[in-house]
Amino acid sequence: MHICADRLWSTLMVLAEIGRFCEGGVNRQALSDEEAVAWRQIMAWARESGLEISVDPAANLFITLPGRVREHAPLLVGSHIDTQPTGGRFDGILGVLAGLEGLRSMVEQGIRPERDIMVVGWMNEEGSRFAPGMSGSEAFAGVRALDAIRAGHENGGTRTLGDVLAGFLAQFADLPRRALGFTPAAYLELHIEQGPELEAAGVDIGIVTGIQGKKTYRIEIEGTAGHAGTVPMAARADSLRAFAALADTLFDRMQALGPDIRFTIGQVLVEPNAPSVIPSRVRFSIDLRHPDNAVLDGAGHEIGQAVRALHTPCTITVHPLVDAASNIFDPGFRQMIGQIAVRHGLSAMPILSTAGHDARNIAMLCPSAMIFVPSHRGISHAPQEWTTPRQVRAGAQVLADMMVELGSAEQKTHTPH
Repeated sequence: MHICADRLWSTLMVLAEIGRFCEGGVNRQALSDEEAVAWRQIMAWARESGLEISVDPAANLFITLPGRVREHAPLLVGSHIDTQPTGGRFDGILGVLAGLEGLRSMVEQGIRPERDIMVVGWMNEEGSRFAPGMSGSEAFAGVRALDAIRAGHENGGTRTLGDVLAGFLAQFADLPRRALGFTPAAYLELHIEQGPELEAAGVDIGIVTGIQGKKTYRIEIEGTAGHAGTVPMAARADSLRAFAALADTLFDRMQALGPDIRFTIGQVLVEPNAPSVIPSRVRFSIDLRHPDNAVLDGAGHEIGQAVRALHTPCTITVHPLVDAASNIFDPGFRQMIGQIAVRHGLSAMPILSTAGHDARNIAMLCPSAMIFVPSHRGISHAPQEWTTPRQVRAGAQVLADMMVELGSAEQKTHTPH
């Protein structure tokens, strides 16, 4: 089966206009009006091909090509539709639209699989509007309870995810509802690399070996507000001063763990954030990643130690948010990706994903695999994000071949990693 590469590229460019804020820039955050428009466009394309559409209580969108034996566990293919506020044209949406293109091409070429093949758009992968991210796949896989996910608050706002979710789903009241979660026969996800390795090596296809582990935290430092001109330095409970000391210590401790650690303080909120008022509260985020779970756990322990060792009149509270261990993707599927790439005259290499993806959660349920295609200069989460039409076509064709083969294969036994 051959996909229609021109049509796939066209759909990518159409979706890039939904939430466009500059050339190449897309702001289409989870459960937003822009994402609702994207849903309607994707559903319109699916209906043109006679595909089935449904949604679950977590606002995961499913598009299905029915198989001959519908009792078989379905093959699941997908990624996410939402973007970062400063996102680009390919992150997430490539995996959804490439999966849709695979289904459309199968319909046109008269290929009916043995089992259902379902393309899914997971809810809130990015976590920019509602932290933490990967909410839809976590709910689907049972990593977090949907009630706990619904209780999360909008970044910088007062509404809960549950409030926004209810309003979003109400816009699609005519869609068939499906229960939350099932055990797929397998899961596949195509994604841009979001790093420089494939481009630097001149390689077409990345065979993803696994995803490095990740921990995230929200830390709150409570001090006391006061007049900048009247309160003596020694009498202050300055939350920003405590933050500066803690951040400096954490960067030193994390860097000492070696070159593979990834430690980021990406968000800092200061209250009351006034020029002549001593800050009374600082809330900040920590994103911590490493491919070795033991090192990652040790790094998490370092955060607690640094907080306890800090001498400050302020009160510091650590809220763990995400604790996701490193995972390994199915070895047989990784071999299959390499074989299909060779069949199409494409080069391929194994690569570790240092970014998180929904596939991490679904790999707990069934054999799973990820395919990477190059990102120019490794840029992602930015308007400069770029993958060429040829690279998009290569990754989507490998994905489509796997969809055809696995859609007709016997269900394999598997112990998830």
